[in-house]
Amino acid sequence: MSDEQHQNLAIIGHVDHGKSTLVGRLLYETGSVPEHVIEQHKEEAEEKGKGGFEFAYVMDNLAEERERGVTIDIAHQEFSTDAYDFTIVDCPGHRDFVKNMITGASQADNAVLVVAADDGVQPQTQEHVFLARTLGIGELVVGVNKMDLVDYGESEYKQVVEEVKDLLTQVRFDPDNAKFIPLSAFEGDNVAEESENTDWYDGEILLEALNNLPAPEPPTDAPLRLPIQDVYTISGIGTVPVGRVETGILNTGDNVSFQPSDVSGEVKTVEMHHEEVPKAEPGDNVGFNVRGVGKDDIRRGDVCGPAEDPPSVAETFQAQIVVMQHPSVITEGYTPVFHAHTAQVACTVESIDKKIDPSSGEVAEENPDFIQNGDAAVVTVRPQKPLSIEPSSEIPELGSFAIRDMGQTIAAGKVLSVNER
Repeated sequence: MSDEQHQNLAIIGHVDHGKSTLVGRLLYETGSVPEHVIEQHKEEAEEKGKGGFEFAYVMDNLAEERERGVTIDIAHQEFSTDAYDFTIVDCPGHRDFVKNMITGASQADNAVLVVAADDGVQPQTQEHVFLARTLGIGELVVGVNKMDLVDYGESEYKQVVEEVKDLLTQVRFDPDNAKFIPLSAFEGDNVAEESENTDWYDGEILLEALNNLPAPEPPTDAPLRLPIQDVYTISGIGTVPVGRVETGILNTGDNVSFQPSDVSGEVKTVEMHHEEVPKAEPGDNVGFNVRGVGKDDIRRGDVCGPAEDPPSVAETFQAQIVVMQHPSVITEGYTPVFHAHTAQVACTVESIDKKIDPSSGEVAEENPDFIQNGDAAVVTVRPQKPLSIEPSSEIPELGSFAIRDMGQTIAAGKVLSVNER
């Protein structure tokens, strides 16, 4: 890694709008993937009758994904620009992978929204933008992709820009905080160099826009919070929990506690990019080994923090939510699955405390009987099994969540206060 600042970048958008191809193109243009690898992928893609997928292949290097031609896992890939070292969190676009998308977006500092020029805003575009907004992604770079399919037409580009601006306004994402770029990931237009095909466009190209993203403020003064993504057993080391440091610093020798599993121990080693490091800071994806903590003691969704100031575990919590899509109405007693950091826990809405006017933020109604699509509300929630979650005002990284039911994202929100168990 260079001394450059680090950013986690989510690539979001509807399936088939060219996310994987764009990622492959970015890796290729920044020299993160050697030419011969692309050539090799190209041959393989053509043999399988999927010519044109070579850049996407760079990301989808899992055999199963190649066969199916879709992105399943969140692949982490690195590339560097003049200003930043980026880790790409490639977010799957298919409906059933929104769960992964949530984990992906909640790890990202900024995002690139890919919208195909020939297809415009799709339901999933909307869902991803909403999640990005609620999960606190700062700036959005909107790539209007596949310009080659609409003959690089300025009017087609402008139409998509308007659609996206409407969508951003709808979810209270300031459209002035978004940059729009006409591009073709497949042909390489406006990714690493200006394209002659869009002589009507004089804004930044993609790599410039990424260079100019604001630097994330590392939340190092907050206490350590490290949500666990997976727990591995590695021979010669033992149990290795893996996750991303959200806040604070993880040092070798620290005494840490895992909640809600409620086990603790001393950090023996910290590893990043297959190298042992003395400490890890916010944004670092790490594996670490803790003395006395076994594989069955902890699980995905646990949060690691200092033993003397452990992560809070909620008996109940109060949250502000926005309902995106629910076929009918939400009332007290509703028990969907809450996705918070890496945890997925069924939670019951115990009470709907107030309904809020989403445009002004003022209270519209106290103790309403129900809420429905488009409503914003403050609710009290009781997790069905222990859940570690923090007030968004104290640790925003652990204070946001999405609510899923019936295979879709119903609502998203942030934690206002936690009543600890």
